[in-house]
Amino acid sequence: MNDEWIAVLMQLRERREPCVLLTLLEDKGSVPRNGGTKMVVAREQAWLTIGGGHLEYQCIAMARDMLAGRAALPHTERFNLGARLGQCCGGMTTVLFEPLIQPQPQIVVFGAGHVGRALVSLLATLPCRITWVDERVEQFSSVPQGVQTLRLDDPTDAVKSAAPQSYFVVMTHHHPRDLELAEAILKRGDSRYFGLIGSRTKRQRFEYRLAGKGISALALDHMRCPVGLPDVKGKLPAEIAVAIAAEIIAVYQASA
Repeated sequence: MNDEWIAVLMQLRERREPCVLLTLLEDKGSVPRNGGTKMVVAREQAWLTIGGGHLEYQCIAMARDMLAGRAALPHTERFNLGARLGQCCGGMTTVLFEPLIQPQPQIVVFGAGHVGRALVSLLATLPCRITWVDERVEQFSSVPQGVQTLRLDDPTDAVKSAAPQSYFVVMTHHHPRDLELAEAILKRGDSRYFGLIGSRTKRQRFEYRLAGKGISALALDHMRCPVGLPDVKGKLPAEIAVAIAAEIIAVYQASA
């Protein structure tokens, strides 16, 4: 049996990318592939084939619906290849859909200063996908395994390219840059979490300026500033990082 699907799953696991494994369990009559044939489907790509045609097209769509709905349990579907799918085979087959590598929070951290480094080091030990953004490439001197780094002259590009329901943490070395990022994140309107480092005075100043840019009061309520669980005290980079990470964990556990 072709074991290429195992290599595909290993690559996806390294990237922490959710997928659905499709397996033909049984076949009856004329079918495009034999029982045991497998295919792997992710949000944007698919690997291998269970025979092509309408069967494969519909199975890919069903698998991506499972990914979008964060389905965790496997299930089977029985297909009549003639009447149901308009294929010329005329046989019947059963497909097993197995969700693998459950979706993980996608966190974008802006800023590679002392607090940013402490936070990314901590988040890298958790089941999440991290993108670390800074304009200064020299700041990425120590990058934890599995963390993607982006050196961007315009960090707001990382806001535009982020996945829906992403988690954003803004802690750059430049207050005007923080404001630009806050505006871009809030105007997207689909973040699962948005934390901005700073004092209550900074929040008040930003709220005034963002309101002038058309950001609603409801959207501003979504901005967590000061960022981090208030019960976690301290001003050391590690202490601030723990407070922020704890707040992120509380948010994603509440949505699980």
